[in-house]
Amino acid sequence: MLLLVFAAAVVAILARHGEQPEASVGDTTTRPDVLKAGAFEPPQAAPDFSLPGSDGSEVTLARYRGKVVLLTFGFTYCAAVCPTTMSTLAQARKQLGKDSDDVQVIFLTVDPARDDAASMRTYLAAFDPTFIGATGKPSTLAKVREKYGVTASKQGTGSDYAMAHTSSIFMVDRKGKLRAIMPFGHEAADFVHDVRYLLAD
Repeated sequence: MLLLVFAAAVVAILARHGEQPEASVGDTTTRPDVLKAGAFEPPQAAPDFSLPGSDGSEVTLARYRGKVVLLTFGFTYCAAVCPTTMSTLAQARKQLGKDSDDVQVIFLTVDPARDDAASMRTYLAAFDPTFIGATGKPSTLAKVREKYGVTASKQGTGSDYAMAHTSSIFMVDRKGKLRAIMPFGHEAADFVHDVRYLLAD
C-alpha cells in the first residue's frame, strides 16, 4: 500500500510539471523561497537500496546521510538525455562551490546488461569524479524502480537497443527524506537553488 501511495505521489508531481520520459520540459517559475522542483508534501523517507557501486563498494542512501542526494536513473549508452542530465548536474556542482561537498549524485542504471561497475565509473568520471553509479541484478533494479515509480523499457533489438526511461531527478535531503523531483530540462541554476534550499532547511 505504501508503494502505491508513493508511486501516486510521483505521478501527481510529474503530471503537474508535464513530465514525459525522455522529453524536455521548460523551467517552472516559482517564488525564490520555495523549491523549483516539484515538492513532496509531506516529505517521506526515500526508499533505500543496496547495490554494487561504480567505486567498488555497496551504494546505499544511508551511506550519504548528512548530504543532499540527487538520484537519477539512466544508462551509459543513452544518446542524449542522460549525458545532458549528468552534464547539468556537473555544472550545478561546480556552481555550488564549497557547498558541493554536501551533495552526492547517484546514477542508477536501467541497463544492467551493459552497465557494469567499471563502465559506469569511466562514464561518470567524464562528468564529475565524485558521481557514483549503481548497478545490480535486473530483478533487484526493477524493485528499486518500482519503489520510486520509475519506468524503463527496452526499445529496439540487437546490441544497439535503447532504453526509454523516466528522466527526472529525485532530491533527498540530509535526513534521508524524499523532498522533491526535478523534471528533465531544468538548468544547473535550478539545482543550485534547490540544493541550497535543502542544505539550509
